[in-house]
Amino acid sequence: MELFYVCLLSAFVVAVSLSLHFLLFRTKPAASGLPPGRTGWPVIGESLEFLSTGWKGHPEKFIFDRIARYSSSVFRTHLFGERAAVFCGASGNKFLFSNENKLVRAWWPASVDKVFPSSSSSSSSQEEAIKMRRMLPNFFKPEALQRYVGIMDHIARRHFADGWEGKDEVVVFPLTKSYTFWLACKLFVSVEDPAHVERLGGPFEKLASGLISVPVDLPGTPFNKAIKASNFIRKELLGIIKQRKVDLEDGSASATQDILSHMLLTSDESGKFMHELDIADKILGLLIGGHDTASSACAFVVKYLAELPEIYEGVYKEQVEIANSKKEGELLNWDDIQKMKYSWNVACEVLRLAPPLQGAFREALSDFMYNGFTIPKGWKIYWSANSTHINPECFPDPKKFDPSRYEGSGPAPYTFVPFGGGPRMCPGKEYARLEILVFMHHLVRRFRWEKIIPDEKIVVNPMPIPAKGLPIRLYPRKV
Repeated sequence: MELFYVCLLSAFVVAVSLSLHFLLFRTKPAASGLPPGRTGWPVIGESLEFLSTGWKGHPEKFIFDRIARYSSSVFRTHLFGERAAVFCGASGNKFLFSNENKLVRAWWPASVDKVFPSSSSSSSSQEEAIKMRRMLPNFFKPEALQRYVGIMDHIARRHFADGWEGKDEVVVFPLTKSYTFWLACKLFVSVEDPAHVERLGGPFEKLASGLISVPVDLPGTPFNKAIKASNFIRKELLGIIKQRKVDLEDGSASATQDILSHMLLTSDESGKFMHELDIADKILGLLIGGHDTASSACAFVVKYLAELPEIYEGVYKEQVEIANSKKEGELLNWDDIQKMKYSWNVACEVLRLAPPLQGAFREALSDFMYNGFTIPKGWKIYWSANSTHINPECFPDPKKFDPSRYEGSGPAPYTFVPFGGGPRMCPGKEYARLEILVFMHHLVRRFRWEKIIPDEKIVVNPMPIPAKGLPIRLYPRKV
């Protein structure tokens, strides 16, 4: 169905644009000091090519083809209805991360505002995001994270007991989504009942896959499904919020039990509390960020450990040593996580080769110069993780899986950016580290495994996903 609408949209564009074809598809010299590049088709620009390279499993192709064509660390394009410049390499990352809220600010395609409409018409998505980032540090500070390790371990044990054990074969990606979503539901809104989690999980899948898509709001399109899914989840969250207010008043809920309680009880500088709809939207965004990226990372951990037995053995040895140091039934704790150094190096190499966050957009707050080119005010700017992650100048032999890259001082600054950087670095980075490492701990201690589809295709929509979900054959270990 998605391909049908993409083809329909493309056919319409071709029909109305034939007379302009020769103008649009010859590369024009940069005018007025703009970066070299082209704008592509009217209205949609190069959005389809940008998205389709991901659907075909090679999101870096859009970037590297243009780097080769224009021989520049920055090029211009037209994405999601906006004129845009793509910054490439560590120098581009450094410039953008260092100039956050000075020369540039965060920007999302208009489709995001339609999926996440604010109840405050005077607030933009950027303003709401700033408010949210002020609130998150308390939830993700070290002393709070230490409390989550035992909860994560408890849920991981239940997850593997229910979804993996006693099975000869499993499909990994749906299971990793279930694991990370269960954790997010528990830690963000104290929803732990598997039936309730499952009720929310299906719509979340549609929401995530349609959030960054061609913004065609017609029945059956991913964008249309995302809007419907967000409305359904928002309604569910409003019910949870109303009940939590009652529970807080009668003392059956704690002020510190999760981020929902924190939002309900925290006012802004003027003493105003957030509207219920705003809280629902922010929880919705947190649930997306808190489980979707980590579920992709966990799935690719399984993929690479299946392909690289020597790496698997290193992770297994480390995790068994930790397990053997604990009493029967004792949950993992913060100190155990700090001992998982090799496992985290492995996870980092997974995040380099299959970054869940492919890149992000910024908006120019004023005209500025970069690398000798003018970037006009209002232009959108995109940075790509792959422009450094698989660049041999940043990572020698970039396709090789090598956890030793993260030993000592690790990669050069601004080259390893799976969580972004600067003031907008993902505030949940340490939270993601915990859930990935707890997953790895239980995975390798319980199983060996092999891929059922040796050369399974990877698609990116908008994060990397095994096309068939990564089916594997399990060989249980004695725990």
